[in-house]
Amino acid sequence: MEYTYCIIGGGIVGLATALSLSQRDPAAKILLLEKEAAVGMHQTGHNSGVIHAGIYYKPGSLKARLCRAGAEATKIFCGQNGIPYETCGKLLIATDQRELERLGGLEERARQNEISFEPVSRQGLRRIEPNVTGIGALLVHATGIVDYRQVCLAMAEKMKERGAVLKLGKQVVAIDEGGGRVSIHDHDGEIHHARYLISCAGLQSDRIARLAGMQLKHRIVPFRGEYYTLPPSKSEIVKHLIYPVPDPDLPFLGIHLTRMIDGRVTVGPNAVLGFSREGYRKGSIDFRDVASLVTHGGFWKMAHGNLKSGIDEFRNSLFRRRYLEECRKYCPSLTLDDLREPGAGIRAQAILDDGTLVHDFLFLQSERMLHVCNAPSPAATSAMPIAEMIVDRLQGTGEDQTHGNALS
Repeated sequence: MEYTYCIIGGGIVGLATALSLSQRDPAAKILLLEKEAAVGMHQTGHNSGVIHAGIYYKPGSLKARLCRAGAEATKIFCGQNGIPYETCGKLLIATDQRELERLGGLEERARQNEISFEPVSRQGLRRIEPNVTGIGALLVHATGIVDYRQVCLAMAEKMKERGAVLKLGKQVVAIDEGGGRVSIHDHDGEIHHARYLISCAGLQSDRIARLAGMQLKHRIVPFRGEYYTLPPSKSEIVKHLIYPVPDPDLPFLGIHLTRMIDGRVTVGPNAVLGFSREGYRKGSIDFRDVASLVTHGGFWKMAHGNLKSGIDEFRNSLFRRRYLEECRKYCPSLTLDDLREPGAGIRAQAILDDGTLVHDFLFLQSERMLHVCNAPSPAATSAMPIAEMIVDRLQGTGEDQTHGNALS
């Protein structure tokens, strides 16, 4: 059987792309290949579960538009499919004067992005979050929480209802483009033929692109986001999501307190270099992944430019007391005994050969293939409009926003 489209990757972006294709072209034969035994097993299933409002992004930018549209689409999808979610709001907490000044800039971005917000004074913060400390805050009303793995399961069912085929446990080992089609070989020896291939392979996206013969100027570097879960006795310690004011000099956001849809509260994550793209246990090492790191000149250039922050993150990872001090900036009542059930997510960070961290979309495309090599945070929130953009690009109907191979 020859399919119209084959999608590699059963994370939320791949599943949303399958849904978008099935809606645009109901007669299309669609195949989705996922190497794991279930969908949403990697980045999607290990993220914080936040439905972001998009306050951080430059007004009018693609990321700002996608985030706002994605948040609305996610909530609608959840409502239509009986998936629990909650619009609990997010507090950006300033702990010193410099951060308070940065809040002013975020207020202006919120206005221009038409995001509902409310400035909160020190006294107001004490009233609405008595366990949180700060000299001021910004309350973003639209931020929510959800279990994105449940979203993935619902997408997979809806995709199958529309006639698409989902094959789990299928690791792709070779890709050939030619003769008006793409042939995708899996580790079981089966060959799948399709007119078009879309790769949404996340942590393995560079390897899939290389299998397909694409010329790469980047590599995926895994960053572990390590967190702890607070004990059940602390599940009511905050009513909102508690976030730091972002530091423009740092590539990652920093430790925060996150309410989960299942009632838990987590603290974290930090951002430390990972030595295994899919190793979620602390100390996980995959020697193939390590070799990929140390043989990439761009990684060493990036590491040199971020040496101090990288060392600080590793120290926080090694020493729980240092990690606790980061948490206590916002929630001083926490103790070492509260840092329980360690866990981690892994972020696929594309790094160019010159050491630049890619913060925008990165696509590689041929006549019959489209490889999504970087889908920046918050890709889970923005998955549905990202999927629409992918389909537009594949069908040649999207607005031209390319810069080389990057869509920014």
